[in-house]
Parts: sequence; C-alpha cells; structure tokens
Amino acid sequence: MEEVRSSTAWVARVATHVIVDYSGIEKVVGNIQGSIPKVEWDFEGIHYFDNGPLTVQYLFVLDALNFCFWPDKELSYDKLASGLNDALLNDKSAFDADRLQKYTGPQLREMLKWPRPLPLEDERVRLLHEVGLELERSFGGKASNLVDLCGKSAVKLVTLIARHFPGFQDHSVYKGHQIFLYKRAQIFAADLWGAFKGQGYGELYDIGAVTIFADYIVPAVLRQLGILKYSAALASTIEANNEIGPGTEEEIELRACSVYAVEKMRELISSKIGKQVLSVELDLWLWSRGIQQLSLQHHRTLSIYY
Repeated sequence: MEEVRSSTAWVARVATHVIVDYSGIEKVVGNIQGSIPKVEWDFEGIHYFDNGPLTVQYLFVLDALNFCFWPDKELSYDKLASGLNDALLNDKSAFDADRLQKYTGPQLREMLKWPRPLPLEDERVRLLHEVGLELERSFGGKASNLVDLCGKSAVKLVTLIARHFPGFQDHSVYKGHQIFLYKRAQIFAADLWGAFKGQGYGELYDIGAVTIFADYIVPAVLRQLGILKYSAALASTIEANNEIGPGTEEEIELRACSVYAVEKMRELISSKIGKQVLSVELDLWLWSRGIQQLSLQHHRTLSIYY
C-alpha cells in the first residue's frame, strides 16, 4: 500500500481541482475527544457470518460487486450485503466458484431480490465470472485459500488480489504518473479484519498499512468537514449532479486527495492521543457519518472500482 500512499500524496501536491486544507484537518482533530468514535464493522447487522471459509467467500463476492450504487436511488451497499447474505442463507452453494461463472444479469437480480436492472449490471456479471474462474483456476475455488496464501499480511493479500483479478486493479494515469488506489482489494482485507475481529482469517499483522477506501461518500464528508476544498468549476459540477468521467483529473484528485487527507488526519490523531489510529477505523467513521445524510451531495462517476 506504499504505492497508494506515495502516489496519492503526489496528486495532492500538484492538484488544481481539489485542495487539502491542513487547518481543516487540525480543526477536526482538535474536536476529537480522546479518540475517534468507534464504529463496529457490522453495525447495520446485514452481513453473513459463520466464522469460517464461507464467510470469506461471501466477503470476496460482496467486495467484487461493491461499487456504483448512486444511479439507482433505492440501491445501496446495505441492499447488496443483505441480499447476498439472504442468498447464502437460502443456498450455501450460491457462491461456489463454478456457479459464479454462470450467473446472468436476471439471475443476479433474482438473487438480490432486485426488481430492475442494476447499475453497470453487465460489469457486475462479468466480475462475478472473473472471480469464479480465477478462484477455480488458482485457488481451488475458495477465497479462503487466497487468504491463507497471504501469510497474515494485508499488503500481500492486496497484492495477490490485484495480480490475479483484473477487476480489482484500481489505478489510473494522472499527468503522466501512475496513481494507485485499490479500493475494493483493500476493503476486502479490512472486511476480513473487521468480520473476524482480527482473529483467524482476519488476523492481519499489518492492517495499519491499509489506507482509506476512496469512494464517493468519503470525499463529500471531508468537504463537509472543511478538510477538502473544491474549485468553483468542480463544486458546480457536483452540485448540479452532473457526471464526472472516470480517469479524469477531477475524479482522480477527489479520490487521491481523500486518501492523503485522511493519512494526515491519522498522523495528527495518533500524535495527539499517543497511540496508533488505523485508517480503516477512520474510513468507517467517515463513511458511516456520510451514509446517514441522505442529502449529502457527492461526485457521480460510473466506475467499477467504487
């Protein structure tokens, strides 16, 4: 994840559409009493969990599909997570590798009990097929084998996922530089750590290396907190609910500056309270704050990466 930190820091230094306001970071950190509010991983009570390999399979499928909910106002991460949970409770073989390779759009909708086409439905189906095929080809059909190979390292796990699954290769080119974000690969590591409470499949000795998961909610919350400032043109685009193209300078800056800003927050909080604060914890705090605000205006980008 050092590639994520260094490349996003470079973006933050040269960005023109999004600015990180250090005084805003200091103000937010100054208002934190003792430590950041703790948010439990499954605070919504919507995820499948049996403390075994099937939970790992569930989380990997969930994170393969965890992107782009905003085009359908009634669709959300909670709907996806709970829909997959229900599917697995009804049929323990629903996420077997061979079955993942055969799902169609209508079958995915039926599994989620969703009444209409999903945003980027063809891409979601393609990614299910990709996950099933590569799990079967390289990991005996089981995501738990993938996790076993990482040697309890979140960094190795993210690297392994990015190497084997193209749909998780979340990086872009910005002003001639390769920028790495790896949102869904990192969130899988964080989900394992959170679900298993740092034990068993969730024991990752370097979970502190994981950054935040650059999506469309966290930048909006950081702006609301006064940590990110947008150019007038970018602010107008977002406030008008106009789309921002994937891979554009604006989109990359929104995501990269969010990662960098939260890294600066983490460093300042850690020095203030005298112990390490995890970016994973900060991300969950910011994200849970954002999803509770139905009127929160965020950028709109059609992307399979978040």
